[in-house]
Amino acid sequence: MARYMEALAVERGGFRIKVPESWWEFDVRPESRDDSIRRMVNERVAGHPELAKHRDVYTDFLRKAAADAWKSGALYCGCMAESFGGDTPITGSVTVSLVGGRSASGEPLSTDPAVMAGQLAVKEAKKEGDSWRKVTTVDIPGVGPAARTYGIEDIAVPDDALKRTIRAVLMQTFIPVPGQEGKVALVAGSSQVLDLADSFFDIFDAITSTFRFAE
Repeated sequence: MARYMEALAVERGGFRIKVPESWWEFDVRPESRDDSIRRMVNERVAGHPELAKHRDVYTDFLRKAAADAWKSGALYCGCMAESFGGDTPITGSVTVSLVGGRSASGEPLSTDPAVMAGQLAVKEAKKEGDSWRKVTTVDIPGVGPAARTYGIEDIAVPDDALKRTIRAVLMQTFIPVPGQEGKVALVAGSSQVLDLADSFFDIFDAITSTFRFAE
């Protein structure tokens, strides 16, 4: 894991976050993301020729991650796509979105972490191999408490007419936005590499702990 110790600080609308230097981070807007991804892959392959055999895998993964992030309303997307000598690269992503909700009567929903944690659903695995979700609260250094869910979950495929799902390692942290009633910054980390769930939980937690609101 030593290769992930160097961090790259990224600032977007109203917040900043640090991702490992080896990750890929880019604009998720449709009009610019494909060119950005193509340039990044070309530059990475030029510097590391051994990655050339994974060029199409990297490109396809990054394009899908960017498209899914845009559809979800994310303001930021950072992706891990690393080869450790195997046939398939290890992939994961972190997105940041600003979201809010209202009650049936139109009142902003509470962003108090304890209240949110009490409202988020816990899911127990009934047998080995089932999806599951745990709920907790965490303290983000320099920011304060936040509600969090993490587990192995079935995520709906965006815009899929057959309503299919993809099973993934997922961590979501809901950070209250100061001065904006009902608004939270949602930092979501996901990976389809289920065998490395515990490692990804650690990575997502470490990245989320660097989140700060821009002053």
